[in-house]
Amino acid sequence: MPIPEPAPCARPVFVLGCPRSGTTLLQLMLHAHSRIALPPQTRFVLPAYEGRHRFGDLRDADNLAGLARWITECEETRFHELGLDAEVIAGRIAGGPPTLGSALGIALKSYAESHGKPRWGDKRPAYALHVDEILRLFPDAQFVHLVRDGRDCVASLLGVPWWHRGFHEAVATWAQVMDTTRRSARRLGPDSWHELRFEDLVADPESQLRALCAYLGEEYAPEMTEPRRLAGTAVPARKTRHRRTHGALDTSRAGSWQLRLTPNQIRLCDAALGKRLVRHGYELSGAVGPDPAELLRYRWVAALRRAAHTKRRVLDRLARMGEPGPVAARFGA
Repeated sequence: MPIPEPAPCARPVFVLGCPRSGTTLLQLMLHAHSRIALPPQTRFVLPAYEGRHRFGDLRDADNLAGLARWITECEETRFHELGLDAEVIAGRIAGGPPTLGSALGIALKSYAESHGKPRWGDKRPAYALHVDEILRLFPDAQFVHLVRDGRDCVASLLGVPWWHRGFHEAVATWAQVMDTTRRSARRLGPDSWHELRFEDLVADPESQLRALCAYLGEEYAPEMTEPRRLAGTAVPARKTRHRRTHGALDTSRAGSWQLRLTPNQIRLCDAALGKRLVRHGYELSGAVGPDPAELLRYRWVAALRRAAHTKRRVLDRLARMGEPGPVAARFGA
């Protein structure tokens, strides 16, 4: 008797990383696969989870319909950028399983279906600090973590108009993402966590994407190495900072921190991020130590970020005790 072939994988895929690490590029590469669809960056998964008490028990039809309207009609969710019929998707959510994960998954899955693809998921850098929440919503999720040289991420953050938190906060952000994702990787293991470097992805996309497809249980698709073919439709026009996704893969930005950061900034980055940079294969500049006052300021900012993260986790644990209804998605493929 012939051995049946294994069923194609249908686990949702979530791309995450530090802001400005190249996650939009990776989203486009995955979206180019014939079986995978990742939408433009949405804003409804985490806000819905954090506001789940406000939506009430979704086993009540009116509450589920209210959640459906919030997902599909509110400007802040960016649902409109998915190009889907809001009324149709709201109806699907209202008629679907009465859990938060199911409602959110229906919206994301509908985007994949609109492209004729069975695999769905989402991309957002912030998910790096919210892996536990994503797993509560989608227990079978697979995570893809894109790492970029922390100094390049810092330099890039300082160059975007929406970053108003300053240099020390940018350094602390990369450090926190690296520490948090390292713990997630250890806990989840290679079946649910895959990590790759931005620099390797743009220098040798085929080998990196082959390894990524193997992790996802998918056949490698050569068209994944040409994400620019999709940038015009899969990246919202408002995202002018992602214009490089419209061109060929560019390796020139790797290591550009040497020109974009000041000597003092480089010294602090090496001191604050040194072990993490080396752990991920990046060479230090060899510069002398930073000003002690600057290092102290960084440590204070980093401590505040860690305290805020710990507080959020504690509050989430408390919020779970009085949840109005089930959270995890209940559908399969």
